[in-house]
Amino acid sequence: NASGNLGNPPDGGGVGAGSAEIELRYLGAKRTLVLVDGLRFVNGTSASGIPATVDLNTIPANMIERIEVLQSGASPLYGSDASAGVVNIITKQDQQGLLASAQFGTFRQGDGHTQDYQISYGLKSDRVSLVVGASYVKQEAVRSANRSISQFPNPGQTACSNGGGGCSSAAVNGRFLGDFGNLTISNPPNTSPTLADLRPFTTADRFNFAPFQYILTPSERYGAFISAKYEIANNVNFRVKALYNRRNSQNQAAFEPLFLGPDAGNGAGSLFDTISIDATNPFNPFGFTLQSGVNPDGTPNGQTQNYSFIARRLVEAGQRTFTQRVDTLSATATLDGSFHIGNHQWFWDASAVIGYNDAKQTFTGNVNAARVQQALGPVAACTAPCVPLNLFGGAGTITPDQLAFIGFTERDRSSQSMQDFTANLSGELLDLPAGPVSVAIGYEHRIQNASFDPDPIVLGADIPAAPARGGYNSDEIYGEIRVPLLKETPFFYSLEATGAVRHSNYSIGGSATTYTGTGLWKPVADVLLRASYATGFRAPSIGELFGGRTRFDSPTADPCSNIAGSPYQTNPVVAANCLAAGVPATYAEDPGQLPVITQGNINLRPEKSRSLLFGGVYAPAWARNSGFASAFSIEANYYDIRVNNAIGAVDAALVLDNCYLRDDAASCSQVVRTARGFVSQINGTLPNLDSIRTSGVDVVVNYRSPATPVGKI
Repeated sequence: NASGNLGNPPDGGGVGAGSAEIELRYLGAKRTLVLVDGLRFVNGTSASGIPATVDLNTIPANMIERIEVLQSGASPLYGSDASAGVVNIITKQDQQGLLASAQFGTFRQGDGHTQDYQISYGLKSDRVSLVVGASYVKQEAVRSANRSISQFPNPGQTACSNGGGGCSSAAVNGRFLGDFGNLTISNPPNTSPTLADLRPFTTADRFNFAPFQYILTPSERYGAFISAKYEIANNVNFRVKALYNRRNSQNQAAFEPLFLGPDAGNGAGSLFDTISIDATNPFNPFGFTLQSGVNPDGTPNGQTQNYSFIARRLVEAGQRTFTQRVDTLSATATLDGSFHIGNHQWFWDASAVIGYNDAKQTFTGNVNAARVQQALGPVAACTAPCVPLNLFGGAGTITPDQLAFIGFTERDRSSQSMQDFTANLSGELLDLPAGPVSVAIGYEHRIQNASFDPDPIVLGADIPAAPARGGYNSDEIYGEIRVPLLKETPFFYSLEATGAVRHSNYSIGGSATTYTGTGLWKPVADVLLRASYATGFRAPSIGELFGGRTRFDSPTADPCSNIAGSPYQTNPVVAANCLAAGVPATYAEDPGQLPVITQGNINLRPEKSRSLLFGGVYAPAWARNSGFASAFSIEANYYDIRVNNAIGAVDAALVLDNCYLRDDAASCSQVVRTARGFVSQINGTLPNLDSIRTSGVDVVVNYRSPATPVGKI
């Protein structure tokens, strides 16, 4: 919800502000495949990266007839991304007459108002059916400040000086850390600060950013759709579907935290890590240049570093506001039909899907690094329109003229497109005593492309992000078979086996053959037992492969910080390893956020998975026959899913522990520190991890009452 407070996640997907995703089995939304009428749908985007998931907010709700969920590995049936299962959204195919609805909702605290208006109209004749519809949804915000649990970074916290920290050192009145000490301004606002006006910085001076965020982000969506079917002949149909959706959404973060200096940890080549504050800057209270020791390109400048960083919360610039406008268009054309071979009926279909998602984001409250450098540099070089910048006088001392020079409105854009072509043939192959053997075969060719284009002027104080662009093609063939083995014999009311196999080939490198097998046994009519085994495959997403260099601010404590209760003080192994790595014993920094520099990895290998499922359903006839229920069933399933070569970032805390507690050289090589001990960056380039495993039990009880005077319950 807060784009600027943690940065971009390491999978290249961006923040995804305003979107809605779905995941099954705790394996992440990118391992749950979302289909519309059994066909792929274009992935969403929110102008901050390249996600690997469908944004459910792009599908008008009144277009949906029902939703089917397959909670097991389904790669052999549907291809990549279905390791955890499939969510298939079935849309309306026909409707007669008008259907309209209106809904309003609110929270008892008086916020988060929701309006939802839907209308659709359908016509149907002998050969033609048509459904058109439109929708409007408006969701208003719920702010963190309006709930007691979210008014501080940690629930139950009442001040930045207690409750486990979490508040930011980018204070409203500034934090100035260097050879001169750890200081802040005594009596803000001060338009002419001097050394005598400074005092020691304390935990109580830290900034509480939590109240400035949303719990529920506001959004407004306009949607329209059309679905038409024309019966060309008695056994041939032509279908078209199209939808358009506009999403206007917003999320917020607290005022921009400006960190600058050699220990600031902006990373990713940020100009802010190289800035020196000249002695001639009229607001520099120290009387000498605060020297970073490096040139703008990061090379040594021959001077001695004498300060670590300056941190100042830019309250004068207003809150950081991220406003998205997202347009989604999808069109599908399908030709389907049937024919007979002897007594067996066969079905065929061929479909083409074209989808496009385009997102633009406007970000206010940011500042231009090059102009900040000019405004803090030699005053002789700060000529109009440059205005010298006051970072040392506390809240309220950055004037409108100063802000007008350094501030800018950032504009970012991202897009995704998909073209998907499929052909299928299914039918009954032959008859067995227990029933016909059914088979299906098919082919799919898919083209996906995506891009993320951050503002070209992004030399900003917020999260740095490099552009990204990429795409791939895939070709897949697949087959399924269903074989009824026994029927209506003792202990085998029915017994059948099903299987599927799929071969996928990707232009980005990587191919796989996946398969699944399922057994269904009904010992009696009321009891169904089943077991299945499936292998899975997930190709790396465009964002995971081609994601640009960016930063994620991990809320992680540094074990090398020499503060009370830290591993440095309580574990001699950690202290020895930190000293051996060159961390000064004087380095002491309270827990906060550490910079993880992330980017995609073109060398990623596909994920492979295996899924086990054992389950049963009890649907007794006595419940229906006795009048107890018109429908009653109890279902239980055990699942066990393991994903190998899992694509994901190594947690920053694990990297630090492996380095300084376990002396793991590979982990230590991922951590870059400044000469004064501060973590400059942790390398978060996406790798293939060992595995992810999840298992559990689902229990579902369904009950529908007999008819009553007021309906069925």
